[in-house]
Amino acid sequence: MSVIMDKKLTRLEFKFGNINWEKATIKQYELEKDERIWRIFINGYAKNGFVVFDEDVLSREELLKALGELEPEIKGEKKLTVAELIESSYSWNNVLGKGGS
Repeated sequence: MSVIMDKKLTRLEFKFGNINWEKATIKQYELEKDERIWRIFINGYAKNGFVVFDEDVLSREELLKALGELEPEIKGEKKLTVAELIESSYSWNNVLGKGGS
């Protein structure tokens, strides 16, 4: 499978109204198995999270329906490329990006 590095993805930031650690863990695991979702993090304690997905193959409406029981509220949106997503995932970004040497 080849990946187009400049393909545009959507990152939605959420605040959740009806969530706890157990619901967050279950929903995150459920959605991680969906190939149309590139990255997901749901925090049941802070009641927030994000999903990076390909809006060409997974509609926003379908994603919101899947998150429905958690009462999601979109707090932010960002477009990024596959290359940007991969680069932001490198562990050295977490160290060097914070002033490390």
